[in-house]
Amino acid sequence: MKCGIVGLPNVGKSTLFNCLSNAKAQSANYPFCTIEPNLGTVSVPDHRLFELEKLVNPERVLPAVVEIVDIAGLVKGASKGEGLGNQFLANIRECEAIIHVLRCFENGNIVHVEGSVDPLRDKEIIDIELQLKDMEAIGKAVEKAKKFIKSGKKEDVLTYETLQNLQKFVEDGKNAREFPMDDFAQSVISEIQLLTNKPVLYVCNVDENSIKNGNEWIAKIEEMAAKENAEVVVLAAQIEADINELETFEERQMFLEELGLEEPGVNRLIRKAYDLLKLQTYFTAGVKEVRAWTIGQGWTAPQAAGVIHTDFEKGFIRAEVIGYDDFVSYGSEAKVKEAGKMKVEGKEYIVKDGDVMHFRFNV
Repeated sequence: MKCGIVGLPNVGKSTLFNCLSNAKAQSANYPFCTIEPNLGTVSVPDHRLFELEKLVNPERVLPAVVEIVDIAGLVKGASKGEGLGNQFLANIRECEAIIHVLRCFENGNIVHVEGSVDPLRDKEIIDIELQLKDMEAIGKAVEKAKKFIKSGKKEDVLTYETLQNLQKFVEDGKNAREFPMDDFAQSVISEIQLLTNKPVLYVCNVDENSIKNGNEWIAKIEEMAAKENAEVVVLAAQIEADINELETFEERQMFLEELGLEEPGVNRLIRKAYDLLKLQTYFTAGVKEVRAWTIGQGWTAPQAAGVIHTDFEKGFIRAEVIGYDDFVSYGSEAKVKEAGKMKVEGKEYIVKDGDVMHFRFNV
């Protein structure tokens, strides 16, 4: 499951990606310096992991991870192959969700590709390019569906009508994710793999002053995102880069306190990206390691076991489950068992976020 970071050139994408992954992309003040998409594996900040570490005292601790892709800067005309357009659109298609960075700061030293700062216009430029590409895909799908309506089957007629309505909707300059969908429409549309149907998280990249006091753009972007049912995170990529340069945890904390911040903005961003991908975490906790495992929301116990090893899923017998809150309040697995709070669950069990689990299997 990957999140792609998109935005126009020079909005702070690569700076932000570097902060997220600590992998130094060549961040130059020049459009198209990111040609190959950089892939970063990012640890998901989770206070529960530290609590479990204190109680279990393991040899090592491994956090959950999410993959972030830094995708080349997009310009007008990308859908026709301008700039690095074709590459951009192919890379974004492979991502399950989009982190859209919008420049909400003035800085004469960093040229804006459009000549002025206007994040709503920037968002529209990228939206239009993605919509144009989607219109090609929808057009082909409509033509294909048209051939089947001769059969007279209700389902075929409904498919054709749904795609026609979607085509008009996107032609009117709207994103597919805003199209009203019932279960049937969703199943039809999900087959086309549309770019504007992917969930999106908007990042307002601001300067230091605006982190504390806000600015005129933030409210406008929050209003726009609310209409789209999208999330917004406000951060200053340059401050995040400065935090990243500091060696120790203590230095980072002091720096954050001076700025009046509780935690780095990237922590909030990663957690929101995790939610955007509809992911959740379960834990395994033993003296060898305490580990957070990434699974999809609504996964069953055997599916969750399969993340550790496919044999766990194939030979699944049962899962021993302790709720995170129970583990912390009783202080150890043994005490949870004594209190009768450990549950034994079968194949149908839907794993809850924060479950501490052991699997019994036989292959």
